[in-house]
Order: sequence, then C-alpha cells, then structure tokens
Amino acid sequence: MVEKTGLVRGKVRHHINILEVQNKIEVHKDGGKIRYFENNSTYDEEERKIISALQNVTNQRIISEIQNGKCNTNSALAHEIGVSRATISWYMRTLKEVELINEERKGKNIIYRVNPSYENLIEKYG
Repeated sequence: MVEKTGLVRGKVRHHINILEVQNKIEVHKDGGKIRYFENNSTYDEEERKIISALQNVTNQRIISEIQNGKCNTNSALAHEIGVSRATISWYMRTLKEVELINEERKGKNIIYRVNPSYENLIEKYG
C-alpha cells in the first residue's frame, strides 16, 4: 500500500487503523502477512484464504503445476520451479495448513493434490 499510495508507512498504518475501527475493512492474517478486505461481506473466509495464498507467486506456480498434472511430488516440483526441495516443503506445509493441498503417501513418495473443495475458488481467483 505504501508503494501504491506514495504515502509514508506511518500514515498508511494510521488510515488502516481508522478504517478498521470504523469496520470498513476486515483483517485476514496469513502467517506473517496481513491482508485487508473491504468489509461488505464480498468475500467469505474461504475466499479470503484462497486470495491470500494466491498472492504469492511460488504458491501460484506450485498449485498450477499440480493442477496441470505435470508435477505432484516434492522433487518434481522443486525441479520444475527451480528451487530446493526444502523450499518446496516449506511452501507445501503452508498450503496444507490452509487446506489448499492434500497429500497422500505412496511408498517413499508423498503425492500432492489440490483440495477439490477449493478448485472452483482457485479457478476464480487464480
């Protein structure tokens, strides 16, 4: 918001606090990030969760690769996206916490799938 408005961080924080006190915005905490939504019941909790997760480019790529059927294991995703397996594991832990990804163990491999409950919302906001 600071970059988009050209205002200093303190002034942005001040105005956000006013909007929050007046119930004009809703706050959605996602790990270490805070997202703000207009408080007019436009988005339910599931939609806010999806929108927040899809703000991250790596999350978008992971979900896309899984949906396209190209990659569904840690190693394959790491290779395709160009990051370490540990990095993929971190992202997958986050995506599993918000229930966007399901996992199934097959032998030594963990197979990842997009949670079917959220496929329509991912399509809508992805």
